[in-house]
Amino acid sequence: MNHYDTRLDSRRALVTGGGSGIGAAIAATMRAAGADVRTCDANPDSEADLICDISDDTAVAAMFTTLDADLGGLDICVNNVGLAGPTGPVEELNPAEFDQCVQVNIGGTFRVTRHAVPRLRAAGGGSIINISSTAGHFGYPFRSPYAASKWAIEGLTKTWAMEMGRFNIRTNCIAPGTIAGERMAGVMEREAAALDVATAVVKAGYEDQVSMRTFIDATDIAAMAAFMCTDAARFMNGEIVSIDGNTETLRTSWPDEVRVHSGIDF
Repeated sequence: MNHYDTRLDSRRALVTGGGSGIGAAIAATMRAAGADVRTCDANPDSEADLICDISDDTAVAAMFTTLDADLGGLDICVNNVGLAGPTGPVEELNPAEFDQCVQVNIGGTFRVTRHAVPRLRAAGGGSIINISSTAGHFGYPFRSPYAASKWAIEGLTKTWAMEMGRFNIRTNCIAPGTIAGERMAGVMEREAAALDVATAVVKAGYEDQVSMRTFIDATDIAAMAAFMCTDAARFMNGEIVSIDGNTETLRTSWPDEVRVHSGIDF
């Protein structure tokens, strides 16, 4: 075994939420490293290989049956799906929206992993990659269900690393910071309009949350996810790695009512 090998040749991988954004970037990076990757997404208009609502265990089971016939097994499972959930003070949150966020972010990760583990054990081991957020490291005002779900994902990572290490299944987690792109651009434009300031002023406010004063790219997350699954990371287990330029806080200097209506998502 080459302990410095960063290839993923012959590895079979599933990436949830792989139709766009971080998931699509992870899938592309793993394919470039030699993996045979399948993606799933709940959006029927996405470019994912499979359509699956991971909040439905029956749908998840059917997806894995399809994967068994297609790939013949599994070596890598990337739990990337996540909902932003509602934004607002806790007393104003809609319970149904709270439950939906938790059901997808925590429950979906559980359901996919529950079905993946027997396949990983049959393969002699493998890797589970969970995607958390910097919101899993801080209090996050007005984003109770999202923050709770991301703290939970990191707890599951630590727990599963302990449970499955003896089967040579490594469970690790990536906590992304603010990702540059259309979604974040829209958030900043809405906040700038609410504050009656230039978008550049709002952008600087978010960059000031981070020691490196910059946003990250989805490909930065993808590179770490791929590395975690290689032989070069063969004893990396139970780790939570932030790719964020060192987030110092999730607070900004503008009024709370602006953040409530901005829909900001880390």
